[in-house]
Parts: sequence; structure tokens; C-alpha cells
Amino acid sequence: MTLLVVTLLLTACSRLPLAFLTSTATAGAAERRVTLIALDGPLAARDAEFSGLARLDDEFVLLPQYPARYGGNLFTVREADVVQVLAGVTTAPLMPAPLAFDDGGLAVSIAGFEGFEALAITGERVYLTIEAERDGAMQGYLVTGAIDKAARRISLDPASLVAIAPQAPLSNLSDEALTVLPDGGLLTFYEANGANVNPQPTAHRFDAAGAPAGVLPSPTLEYRITDATPADAEGRFWVINYFFPGDAEKLAPAADALLAQGGAGATHAANRAVERLVEMQVGATGVTLVDQPPLQLSLLPGIARNWEGIARVQTEYLDGFLLVTDTFPATMLGFVEK
Repeated sequence: MTLLVVTLLLTACSRLPLAFLTSTATAGAAERRVTLIALDGPLAARDAEFSGLARLDDEFVLLPQYPARYGGNLFTVREADVVQVLAGVTTAPLMPAPLAFDDGGLAVSIAGFEGFEALAITGERVYLTIEAERDGAMQGYLVTGAIDKAARRISLDPASLVAIAPQAPLSNLSDEALTVLPDGGLLTFYEANGANVNPQPTAHRFDAAGAPAGVLPSPTLEYRITDATPADAEGRFWVINYFFPGDAEKLAPAADALLAQGGAGATHAANRAVERLVEMQVGATGVTLVDQPPLQLSLLPGIARNWEGIARVQTEYLDGFLLVTDTFPATMLGFVEK
């Protein structure tokens, strides 16, 4: 962070609203409010349909599900700009900058292509998952590529494409979350891991080149997993765990063990929707849930926000998560305290 931003942030801290500095305490469990960050330009529209979020040095990369809608581009916002908005230094909407994206023709060559679903970045290597549906059957893929930071360009390698079989016969679901591991490899997670639809969930492991490296047992977790952060040195990472009540028939949720563990916050107790962040940990024998209650997000009345992208924000003054939705209920970029 530059000295100017630090100085501005120190000056502005006294002006931060109480909702930003503290959690929303409830009788059941604490809930975190989402502080929204306005976007400018065409990406503020509902049809931006973001499906992933990842850090690239001092920027955050926003992944549209269909980059071709935007001239074959992904987009970035600077961390320093996010910090200034959160500190109250500026109220101006952020204008995302284009990041050129060459998919190597995959959007055309993959039968039943339904978009890019997840994004992970480490060094100059990029990983994405792809969702497709052909003749009523779902199919997921992992693809790798390279980033030319000087030219601001991502280029995918079609030869690296690897198929990932779905774990349940559910429409519009595939591996939608990516976690980069401390050893440079990565895991992909299927979207539905509830007891009634996926009794033995697994995470697919890949090496740093994107080659399959087996599977690991993964915990049962009701509802959907829509994105994940990179794992830290201890193998810990966070996932978005989301439930839209309209998916009740498809997902057939069983009893929610995490809700029983931590209790429901005020808005969750009054709403069927679930918006929360869950911490997991990967070890030699599998992936487990970290023994602590999830971070519940304070819900909007009668509206479920389909959070599809997550990235950690850790500065001297901030510790939390940047989140982005797809089209439901609108394009939203927000910050949540840890």
C-alpha cells in the first residue's frame, strides 16, 4: 500500500460507519454486513454475470462467465482503490480496467459450453474451470494458461484441458471452486456436496501444471459451494456457501450441521436463504471443516444474493473478503470483515 493511501486511510478511519467496524450482534450468532462498492461502466449492469474472483498482485481480477460479451476481456480493480472506498476517502464508483483474455477457442470448441466458472492465479499461471452441458448431461473441465503481466493478457492453453466428471446428476452444476495449495497444486470442488445429493463428496487434485493428481475426501456441506480462496501455509481456505430457496427441490438439503453448531443470526433465523463463508483445511488425508462457526452474512429482506467470487483482503487496516455476485439480484461487489 502506498504512503498516500495509508495517510488517507488513517485520516478517514474516524469517519468509518459503525457497521463497517463491528459485526451485527444477534442472540443466535454474529452476522457480518456486506459493505457494497459501486462499479461504473458496463460491468455495473446485471448481465455482467461474474463467476469468479482472484488476486493478481495488487489487483483483483473479476471473471465474467462469458468474456466474449466484453470483447474477450476479464477486468481488474486495484486494491488501493478498494481500500479508499472502504475508508470513506472517495465515494466515486470504481471503473474496472480490461485484462485481455484469449481462451484459445475453447468457448467455440467445447460442445455445450456454458461459461467459465472459477478462476485461480498463482505467479504467472492461471487456472479456470469450465461448465458444459451436452444432451442433458453436465461436464466440467479444468484449463490452465499464462499471464503476460506487462502486456496485461491472459492466454489459455487448449491442450491443457482436462475433463472433471460431475458428482451428481444435477443440471447446471459442475466444479465451481478452485483452491491453490501451498505446494503449488490445486483442488477443484463440486458445487453440490449435501448429504442427500452427494453422499461421498470429493475434491479433485491437480499438480501445478494442471495434470490430474487424484482425489481427496471432502466434507459434507449443504447447499452450494460457489468459490474459494487460496489456501494459506497451514492449508486453510474459505469457501462461499450459498442457498437460494428456489433450489430446494434440486439440492434437497438435509439437516444443516453448521447451523446447529453456531446458531442462526437474526436475518438467517427469519429467512430461508443462506449466505455464509465457511473455513476448510486440506491435509494429507483429505479436506475437513475447521472447527468454528461459519461467517454468516446479514441478509437482505426477501432477497438472496448469489455470491460467486471471493478473494482475501489483508492489509494493515483491513482483514476480510472481497465478494462479487452474478446476475442475482444484480451485479454487486462488496467487502465483508473476517
